Amino acid sequence: MGPGLSITTSSCTGDDRLTTAHVYSSTVSDGRSWLTSDMTNDKQSWFRGVRSSKFRHVYGVPAKREKCYDNIKITKNAHDSQFCAVNPKFLAVVTEVAGGGAFLVLPLDRTGRLDFNASRVTGHTGPVLDIKWNPFNDNIIASCSDDCTIKLWHIPDGGLSRNLTEWLVELQGHKRRVAYIEWHPVAENVLFSAGFDHLVIVWDINRCEAVSVIDRHPDVIYSISLNRDGSLLATTCKDKKLRVFEPRSGIVVSEGVCHAGTKASKVVFLGSSGRLLTTGFSRHSDRQYAIWSQHDLTVPLTCETIDSSSGVVFPFYDNDTNMVFLAGKGDGNIRYYEAANEAPWMHYLSQFISGNPQRGLGMMPKRGIHTSICEVFRFYKLHATRGMCEPISMIVPRKSDQFQEDLYPDTIGTCPALSARDWISGMNSPPVLISLKTGGSISTHKPRVYKPPQLPPTTDLNNKKKFAFLSTETIPDYRPVELHDMSEKSQKTSSNQSTKFQQLQQKFGNVAMQKNIISSPLNDNKVMETVDVPNNEAELRLAFARQTDELRLVRRQLANSQLRVKELEDQVRKLQRQ
Repeated sequence: MGPGLSITTSSCTGDDRLTTAHVYSSTVSDGRSWLTSDMTNDKQSWFRGVRSSKFRHVYGVPAKREKCYDNIKITKNAHDSQFCAVNPKFLAVVTEVAGGGAFLVLPLDRTGRLDFNASRVTGHTGPVLDIKWNPFNDNIIASCSDDCTIKLWHIPDGGLSRNLTEWLVELQGHKRRVAYIEWHPVAENVLFSAGFDHLVIVWDINRCEAVSVIDRHPDVIYSISLNRDGSLLATTCKDKKLRVFEPRSGIVVSEGVCHAGTKASKVVFLGSSGRLLTTGFSRHSDRQYAIWSQHDLTVPLTCETIDSSSGVVFPFYDNDTNMVFLAGKGDGNIRYYEAANEAPWMHYLSQFISGNPQRGLGMMPKRGIHTSICEVFRFYKLHATRGMCEPISMIVPRKSDQFQEDLYPDTIGTCPALSARDWISGMNSPPVLISLKTGGSISTHKPRVYKPPQLPPTTDLNNKKKFAFLSTETIPDYRPVELHDMSEKSQKTSSNQSTKFQQLQQKFGNVAMQKNIISSPLNDNKVMETVDVPNNEAELRLAFARQTDELRLVRRQLANSQLRVKELEDQVRKLQRQ
């Protein structure tokens, strides 16, 4: 065998550097071989090393059996919803009932096996399809149902002691069943709903009326999502299109074809980055995710295949850590990624694998997680094969139990940044943030509710008037008729008619709308104005609150105009100097 030469290369990584070993082998006549290795740095290698990330080793920890919620009759509805909602006080799960719709509400610390006859919310006449907690009031939950209505419920702090059938507010406007609901992330008492009548309705809870009706979908709506300040609304539809709306006017900002598959696709805004994440299916039924720019939906920034399973993938986004969680319905895997501001836009981290498939997942708000164990996210998993809700904590492995500043930036708090009136009038504002380091003092914002005074029944009032009339002393006049002073009697009658009670009765009694004559301070001309007359104390308080809001807006506009005047004056001075 003649002398030959062979070259092999092997690579190893150390401190993110690549070294290449060139091994030369030469055969000599006596059959012995010798090896010489030359280790050199190859900076132009195709291998880039491992991307550095503090969330690279995040792992999921399922709760122990005694910390789970067992013996729950989880709904078997095939609707693509989570059927679970959670906040730092309560856990709500949609349950299976015979006729009507109901969901279970438990205090978060009531773990273990649930009583079979536990109290539920049972006010809907059709199956409940979606539930969401109010982000600014942990005792208020909204639910939508097959009965075409949306209802708001108040849950007492200790939980339910009996079945709850009385709702706070009922919203009626959809012609078919209501599929999904979402609370506004910044404005108080603003709710979004999507129904099978192809409509998205924006509700003002204070007035129980629709602010805007978006009728731009030709088919069934699959999901809705709001950006961080609630100024844009994204939807996916059965016509395979992704749309971004301005929710107050219903104007389509952009639209484009989403995923080519026929199954449901889901969308979520990636915070305030200006990008969206969608999950769906390819033409060959492979599960995909895609990243989009909210200003241009014609072509995705990137589109990657996940796997070939058949369940719908639900996306979850954590704005504080920029982590994206993709959980498939019907399987037990939760994949998590880290979103980036440059290509490839998403970096795979790892996955949580479980042999128990999930029917739905509830997501704990950031103010409810445990910072002492470096927990960055917590799911509440509804098992598909048994009646159990299992908490799953996503933990960053760190040895110190001190507060980690880099893991917990300021997060969304419990105070709204805008009122419903301000947002409807066109104002936008970033959310009000709180520090998780002082998380023990976080309290839920509870708006004051003015209840009208409870008036006694009309029959009681009439009886009181009768008894008061009968108890008054009557003074008879025994003089002859011809001696009676008729002028005195007429004076008494006229004085009775001019009493304060008669004046108030003439002013407020039977007239709901009066025309008051108001003198203008600029001239002597009199202007006729129609004034709404309040009927009780509650209406007076509402009118006062309305006028206070208007005064606040006027003050803001005046301050803005003064700033504008100063800017214009400065520009005029500069021009005069030139």
